[in-house]
Amino acid sequence: MSFETHTLSNGIRLIHNKSYSPISHIGILINTGTRDENENEQGMAHFIEHVIFKGTKKRKAFHILNSLDNVGGDINAYTTKEETCIFASFLNQYYPRALELLYDICFNSVFPEKEIEKEKDVIYDEINQYKDSPSELIFDEFENLIFDGHPMGRNILGAKQTIKKFKRSDIIRFLSNNYHTDQIVISSVGNIEMTKFIKLAEKYFATVDPSFRKNKRLPLNNYIPKIKIQKRNNHQSHTIIGTTAYNFNEDARTSLALLNNILGGPGLNCRLSMNIREKFGFCYSIDSNYMPYSDTGVFNIYYATDNNHVEKVKKLIYKELDKLKNVKLGTLQLLRAKNQLKGQMAIANESKLSEMLSIGKSLLVYNMVDTIEDVYKKIDCITSDTLLEVANDIFDENKFSILMFKNNK
Repeated sequence: MSFETHTLSNGIRLIHNKSYSPISHIGILINTGTRDENENEQGMAHFIEHVIFKGTKKRKAFHILNSLDNVGGDINAYTTKEETCIFASFLNQYYPRALELLYDICFNSVFPEKEIEKEKDVIYDEINQYKDSPSELIFDEFENLIFDGHPMGRNILGAKQTIKKFKRSDIIRFLSNNYHTDQIVISSVGNIEMTKFIKLAEKYFATVDPSFRKNKRLPLNNYIPKIKIQKRNNHQSHTIIGTTAYNFNEDARTSLALLNNILGGPGLNCRLSMNIREKFGFCYSIDSNYMPYSDTGVFNIYYATDNNHVEKVKKLIYKELDKLKNVKLGTLQLLRAKNQLKGQMAIANESKLSEMLSIGKSLLVYNMVDTIEDVYKKIDCITSDTLLEVANDIFDENKFSILMFKNNK
């Protein structure tokens, strides 16, 4: 992976990797998400992700959607706890069109009041749909549990009572307070020279007035483990066990990522799958997850099962965690685990869209990007002793919080 970077005079950063695929990908990544909302703004970052497509100074919503759709392209967006991204995929010959469209959406949106009110109903439906999916809802509810009272714990979709009060002036204020040029990265993977990419970016994005972030994000409170059980009319009981973990800047995050992959990663041979699902058949869905953020992280284990199997599965999970805390991986086991993680990363990197989003986020967070070879070297440096230390630090049952959606039938 070979990429080049450049910074515009207003602080917007560019990153590009030339690809010889017929398809190009561009993303505008903004270092603003749910945690940057005030209490009366819950859901604003995600709401803006919706209404930003509803019209600009020169385009109506219909023209925005058709600009790339008519030539087989695709435009989309997402919001997380700490970032917002608007991105597009398209045939190479439409590169200038796509870049200009993204500029127009991000910096010339007018947010018509009529469209704002209409989109509120869309968001309400999205919230209702989300609440109907306990296997998704429980993850946000778990973060709300462990980040109790902090913006990091808020649901990305927001709350109906706050969304109902959103006005155009609120959107403009949020953008002014949070969308700063030094917190924006334009990421590109496509068959175009860097010099041309810079020229096009300067034509549009260099016209944006510079603004720099001065406000600091609210630091996290001390984590206190909690247990919460909610009775629900589900067919199964859904459970998450977990704790806070390493942030983006801690070296141990790579070791935890490897441990997580061994324990409950996407591989069918992960320990939770082999020793609980395959061996006992107690559950269909069981996995572990590790998500680092800028100043904290989350590690959790999720499973869904019948009420009479909940405690059995929990005991088996703790048994697997105890093994990782007390038994060193052998040389061959460690090598296999490292090769598996490297292979998964290589496969993910085959997607040029994923690559574009990945290098963009790396530049946004670290102001640098490791090549896949650099990441491989970090994985290779992990020892069995290091994994044992990390396992004992993170997999401490006394630090675990538990959230259960218990089947009430």
